Amino acid sequence: MSSSVRITLKSKSPTRVDLAGGTLDMWPLYNFVGGATTINIAVDIWTSAEITLRFDKKVVISSPDLKMLWEFNNLSDFFAANDSQLEFYQIIFSYFKIQLFKLKKGFEVVTTSQSPIGGGLGGSSSLTISLLKVLHPLLNMPVPKVHKLVHLAHNIEAEMLRAPTGTQDYYPAITGGLSFIEYTAGKTKQTSISLENTPFNNHFLLVYTGRSHHSGLNNFEVLKSAVGGDGEVISALRNIKLIAEELKVVIQNKEWDAIPALYQREYAARVRLTPAFTSPEIVKLSQICLAAGALAVKICGAGGGGCVLVWVAPENRERVVLACQKENFQCLNAKPVNLLKKII
Repeated sequence: MSSSVRITLKSKSPTRVDLAGGTLDMWPLYNFVGGATTINIAVDIWTSAEITLRFDKKVVISSPDLKMLWEFNNLSDFFAANDSQLEFYQIIFSYFKIQLFKLKKGFEVVTTSQSPIGGGLGGSSSLTISLLKVLHPLLNMPVPKVHKLVHLAHNIEAEMLRAPTGTQDYYPAITGGLSFIEYTAGKTKQTSISLENTPFNNHFLLVYTGRSHHSGLNNFEVLKSAVGGDGEVISALRNIKLIAEELKVVIQNKEWDAIPALYQREYAARVRLTPAFTSPEIVKLSQICLAAGALAVKICGAGGGGCVLVWVAPENRERVVLACQKENFQCLNAKPVNLLKKII
């Protein structure tokens, strides 16, 4: 690596909207119901990471979203710093500590995320993928294949959150498109399909409730209840599994008219897991959207706030948008992202 060349690497990753089977992507929940399928779709709410190798040993971390800038004289000072907002970077970079020290140079990192904080779109997972996609080539390491990259990111975030996490958020950040992610005791299998000739582009409306959600807490409560043998929770998880399997068949057979009923059933099953999956904001948003002509409403992520997917025919879209805006809900200018041709 030439000392006279200032090397900069950039990457960006989409976030996702989960369509069915969420929560069951968390080990060992899918084992409690005999395996499961999670279905999600990548959306053009992006995260990005940029890393530049410096000529000196300074480490500079910038997060415009947090309005934060950190500067350190060297890598050791960076890892020793005590700042909760810096932990995200420290934990990710610690997995490459040996290689980073061998560089004997500093670096500058800039990260951004278009996702609302607590939006339920897997923003932190997407940002983790974005950083991993620039760190590997910086260190002359091959970017791992999809499943290995997901495995690494999943374990890194578990350390950050100090809680169990699912894995569905990472796949669309790497591949884009619509994903069927099948979880069994033996392996995890992802099937990514194109969005062409589907209604996901013109029936898709993403609305932010204005209230941050807490996916880790909500899913952990479900996990504890399931491990404790709560029959109601196990029954709801089985229903969520069944709905995801039905939605997979509906998509494969292009039976698009069946989607609204499945979304409504998923909502009912999800709030049976814990009332924390809904909120007054979600209830109100659902009511005004359906009254304005929407076909269905789908909670994003672990709910309790964040974003909601509104499934609406094109001819009723403007009416639904106006109804949301009248009640001060933010309609996001987001569209699904088709399959990515390469890791970027």
